[in-house]
Amino acid sequence: MMIPDGLPLRVVGDVHGDARAFAFAAETDHFVVQLGDLTDSGPDSAAALETALRLLEERRGMFILGNHDRKLGRALGGQPVRVDAALAETLRQLPPRLRERALEAIEQAPAWVVQRGRVFVHGGFHTAMLESAPPPGLGRVDAALSRALFGQTTGRVQADGYPERVLRWVDRIPPGTTVYCGHDRRSTDGRPYVRHSHNGGRAIFLDTGAGKGGHLSWIDLPPANVASAGIAIEAISSP
Repeated sequence: MMIPDGLPLRVVGDVHGDARAFAFAAETDHFVVQLGDLTDSGPDSAAALETALRLLEERRGMFILGNHDRKLGRALGGQPVRVDAALAETLRQLPPRLRERALEAIEQAPAWVVQRGRVFVHGGFHTAMLESAPPPGLGRVDAALSRALFGQTTGRVQADGYPERVLRWVDRIPPGTTVYCGHDRRSTDGRPYVRHSHNGGRAIFLDTGAGKGGHLSWIDLPPANVASAGIAIEAISSP
């Protein structure tokens, strides 16, 4: 599904099983673009998936493929994955029919979408995203797909056990282009974090910790064919 040019958008950050907050965000007349990582960590990954699937079925929204969505899809498709406690709990919650619907939606979810100077992606930007459509998300991982899913890493592991991530990719964003992404929880004040590139682009990070002790954030945007002087940023505490 493509993003309609003529509709206002609601861009929603990482949900991570915070189904109640996501259901609240989805109650809008805007077209919803969720930036991936629907499941794991939070209290109700099954209900979060149900909301995403309902938006797809009603053609009121879509979700971008995140690394957690890809891992869930690979597990549902019988591919080898490391099942940690969060994924195990997600799998436990999913009845057979929801597993089938979720796998189909994950297989079809794009790893990035480009729309008139806007790039919607989970992990990070790669210049190839401006030149080509994303490959199948559950297939072979090339450089652009790796950036889309995992951001940019150094190969080192931090003290918390997560890969060390860097934001050098932000300086590759072209002038006049805004990248809306999740994955990295960079905010220090509870609001989406904005970082500008050296050449006039910018990245807006919407992961503010939903399902992980934080809250769900989103941004409302005007239609892509309507000029706007600014954006409205909403940060909503998880109920």
